[in-house]
Amino acid sequence: MNAFINGLPKAELHMHIEGSLEPELMFDLARRNRIALPFASVEAVRAAYAFSNLQDFLDIFYQGAQVLLTEDDFRDLAMAYFRRLADDGGVHAEIFFDPQTHTDRGLPFSVAVDGLLAGMAWAELELGITSKLILCFLRHLPEDAALATLKMAEPWLDRIAGVGLDSSEKGFPPSGFVKVFTAARERGLKLVAHAGEEGPPDYVWEALDLLKVDRIDHGNRALEDGKLIGRLAAEGMTLTVCPLSNLKLCVVDELKVHPLKRMLDLGLKATINSDDPAYFGGYLGQNWTQTATALELSREDLIQLARNSFTGSFLTPEEIGQHLARLDAYTR
Repeated sequence: MNAFINGLPKAELHMHIEGSLEPELMFDLARRNRIALPFASVEAVRAAYAFSNLQDFLDIFYQGAQVLLTEDDFRDLAMAYFRRLADDGGVHAEIFFDPQTHTDRGLPFSVAVDGLLAGMAWAELELGITSKLILCFLRHLPEDAALATLKMAEPWLDRIAGVGLDSSEKGFPPSGFVKVFTAARERGLKLVAHAGEEGPPDYVWEALDLLKVDRIDHGNRALEDGKLIGRLAAEGMTLTVCPLSNLKLCVVDELKVHPLKRMLDLGLKATINSDDPAYFGGYLGQNWTQTATALELSREDLIQLARNSFTGSFLTPEEIGQHLARLDAYTR
């Protein structure tokens, strides 16, 4: 089954590029940029990756991002991720980045975005992997800060596919970001938002009704609301689910009780993604193989998940059709 999964063409729709910063690269960049880290070794960094909740993770996530200072740093970060994606059979990715994490520490907006775009161009040329960039607003910061970030992004909006909403979910509902999402929609951007990971089903409703999102990131707790399940299924709303992340952050107690299989059985358009793979112990392939084993996913389940990853993407209908044809050829 693992060999079948590895060869299965698939897309990743929920991956924070700063969350792919492996400890080895963190130390390399710290040396390159002459930054002192509060860890003595790579092993000490990995030992710190013991989280009991989302906020524990975010604290060390923002600390690690301090080593990213130049366009080359962001390019190298992206290239490292795409190499792993290629190894896992990934052919397309829609990656998140958090510009506020970097502009708030004095970096020009251009540093992160130009570096990431360079890494994305390299991946398409060298690995044949296409990608799209999604700018995420940090929900623990005021909406005015998000609006200022969208303004800073204007020179790059032809190369940014959409906007998202991430960071601490509890206490920061989607309803606090209606103005900035409306402004992004008016600029022709796609819209996504983290909702229903730690936050209640009401946050999913708000993301749908107030932000008018095109995709829901996570969405686990939507299963607590039967009416919401029916709506998500009827609308074919894509859920970008992150099993190993959910396990690492104690959203689920063990992988064999993860709701992904139930989502599929309920007719929900679920996908498998890695979230912050350097911190959560698994890139796309590991999320697929470990989840398939734990939930005893069938071959048909796996094919459906791969189809969902393409039909839920922001690729054009023609591009989606090409990927589905490739998938059909592989699974025929």
